Amino acid sequence: MKERKRRVSRRQFLRGAAAAATFTIVPPHVLGGQHVPPSDTFGAALIGCGGRGKGTYADMCRGLNAKLLAECDVRFLDKADNQTVFTDFRRVLDRKDIDLIAIATPPHWHALISIAAAEAGKDVMCEKPATRFIAEGRAVVDAFKRYNRVYQVCTFGRFGASRDKNNILTHKIMASGLLKDKCQGVYIKKGGFKVKEWSGKPDLKPEPVPKNLDWDMYCGPSPLKPFVRERFGGTHRNYWDYEGGGLSDMGQHFFDPVQWIFAKDHTSPVEIEAHAPPAHPEVTGMWGWVELKYADGLTLVMDSTEWGQPYDRKPAKSVSLNDLSEEDRKKLLAMPDPEPMLSFAEAVKTRKLPGGHAEAAQRSATILHLANIAIRTGRKIRFDPVKEQIIGDEEANRLVNVPMRAPWHL
Repeated sequence: MKERKRRVSRRQFLRGAAAAATFTIVPPHVLGGQHVPPSDTFGAALIGCGGRGKGTYADMCRGLNAKLLAECDVRFLDKADNQTVFTDFRRVLDRKDIDLIAIATPPHWHALISIAAAEAGKDVMCEKPATRFIAEGRAVVDAFKRYNRVYQVCTFGRFGASRDKNNILTHKIMASGLLKDKCQGVYIKKGGFKVKEWSGKPDLKPEPVPKNLDWDMYCGPSPLKPFVRERFGGTHRNYWDYEGGGLSDMGQHFFDPVQWIFAKDHTSPVEIEAHAPPAHPEVTGMWGWVELKYADGLTLVMDSTEWGQPYDRKPAKSVSLNDLSEEDRKKLLAMPDPEPMLSFAEAVKTRKLPGGHAEAAQRSATILHLANIAIRTGRKIRFDPVKEQIIGDEEANRLVNVPMRAPWHL
């Protein structure tokens, strides 16, 4: 299937430019549109109608007057009408009356659909994990900046975390830079990663493709493999082609709020080490723990509690005012608290960044991807958070920017 080149229409360009200039919603009829102004009703679509589809769509619409105008899923070959029901997401994005896109496909499609939606002038709520590999996330961030669209990953833990007084204090300490490279903080997350539950079985026998399924479109940018039922549905998590096991399934929920608490929305770990058995090249498997250290010394730990010895290198240590000198404490206490986070609905209405914006989503997803790279390679890796590349390990670095099957590309 050939990929069509897209151009931003005059209406899309003007609407984005007006929003950037005035921070208000401009009714489409001013720009030549025919549908109801977004300030009253938003046209919405769901792409990926499986397990999390309805939940993701509901999360996107919360606080907005939205009307479902289209649904898209690769399982709809037997009922697609290319008017309201589709199998190809590009036909959904062609519709000028759709303003909002909820994406609940497997993660190997998240980045490409998000980028195409931004190019088409749509705002996006995307399921977690935000992407399948690191380079995709940077492309998503760039696209939503370029087209001035709203993006939020479908995790909400940071909103609650940002209202806790102790978390606010920790955030201010870390954001101040007063600790520099002397942070001794350690955050350990024990359990909940569904490691065994989402461990794959290699060498399963191929089966006939279901008649209602567009298998080529499902595989999309990932390699076109023979149909195996476990590659489809929730068990897609068991395959590196589509996701990254239970760590990717649950990790963004766990670490997105932690990332905000420790003020890491604009950087990534620099040293990553995993304790795990040799990984299979095709399917996900067991692992024990992963340690991720930032340049300032902050350490995050994922302890699966499901394989090998538990993590016992160091006790968890919180960040507190005691880590600062008396002079630095006074500086910190004089700083204002961070601004309250905007919900997706508030961001759509005001054209400002929501709490789980694209850059934050990229950085929290990068934590998961780096952990999986360390598990898959079986060795400690060093990462440059500015260039977003692994240092001195070309084999590991190939997992940062995974080739896509033609004609799909970033």
